[in-house]
Formats: sequence, structure tokens, C-alpha cells
Amino acid sequence: MATHSSVSNLVVYLVGFAGTGKLTIARALARRIGAKVVDNHWINNPIFGLIDADGMTPLPDAVWSQVAKVRDAVLETIATLVKPETNFILTQELVEGDPIDEAIFHRVREAAARRGASFIPVRLLCEEAELVRRIQLPERVGQFKCIDPADAINKSRRHVVLDPKTPTTLTLDVTRLSPEQSAAAILIHITRATGADANQYG
Repeated sequence: MATHSSVSNLVVYLVGFAGTGKLTIARALARRIGAKVVDNHWINNPIFGLIDADGMTPLPDAVWSQVAKVRDAVLETIATLVKPETNFILTQELVEGDPIDEAIFHRVREAAARRGASFIPVRLLCEEAELVRRIQLPERVGQFKCIDPADAINKSRRHVVLDPKTPTTLTLDVTRLSPEQSAAAILIHITRATGADANQYG
């Protein structure tokens, strides 16, 4: 398997609930296409770390306006300062019908457009029982990640992962897939969406 590809200026956006495995999948995919990973916690943690977020206690509403400032700075940098050939994989928990989440999605899409990048949204789905299992894995503790199974159950039953509804969107159920299998499925979709040669990946 090749660790890098000739695909360039690609923005892959992994969207799914906490515990889906977005970051692990992003890292597996990044090894294949030679991409920078911009995890949502990479954006959140500068703020979360200051208020000692523990993954269980509800956060003050004012936190999100501060996180938004960090996100805007990151997206502006991606849009205007990064080398044009660079590939990115971003991750985010976004909910269908939430106007704030929909606005975040459009800001990411706009940043990709300003780069002239190929934009590939990937909607990651996971069955409730597996989501609850994953959200409680020991490696999530101490990383400012949600570890509350009640939150996972609530999200699974009351909300739907945002559907980007773009021509290049992939919806992928990762319940029974390993991160490497998920990355392989996303890579197949990328090659189809961009017209890249799948053989270059080995």
C-alpha cells in the first residue's frame, strides 16, 4: 500500500457522532493520501483545556463562541496560507437540522472552495450499542472527549448525523468496520469522485 498519492488539494470532511471513530479513521486515511488531519478536538482543546473539561460535565454556552474563533482562524489559514497542493482531513460532530452545525459545515465547504479544492464530505454512521461501547473506551479518557454513554444514547435516538447532500457526499456505516476498512472505503469513493487512478494507492 502506498503511503502517499498524486491526489492533491483535497479536503475530506468526516462528520459523525462522538465515538464513531472519526479521528482514528482520519489518521488511517491520512497515511494513504498524505494529508494533514484537523480533528475537531484539535480546534476545541485550546479552549476546553482552559476550563478543565472532563467529557461528562456540561460546558458553559459561552465556550462555543470562543471555539468558533479558533475554527475561523484555522479555516482562514487553510483557505489562504497553506500550500495549494496540501490535502486535509477535517472531523466534526454535526447534527441534521441544527442551524449552527449547518453554518459550520458551510464555512468548511467555503474554505475548500476558496482553495479550489476537491471537497469530499463523509457521513459516518454507527449503531447505538457500538457507539456506546466506543465512547467508553479507556483511550478517550483525559482527552476532553465525551465519555458519557447517556449522551451517546440521546444523540443516537433523538438526532441524525448531518447529511451534507452534495454530489460528492459518501454515507458510510462503520459499525462493523475497522478504521483501516473505513479508510479503504473512503479512498475508493475519493478515486471515483475525483477521477483519480485507484492503482496509485497500491
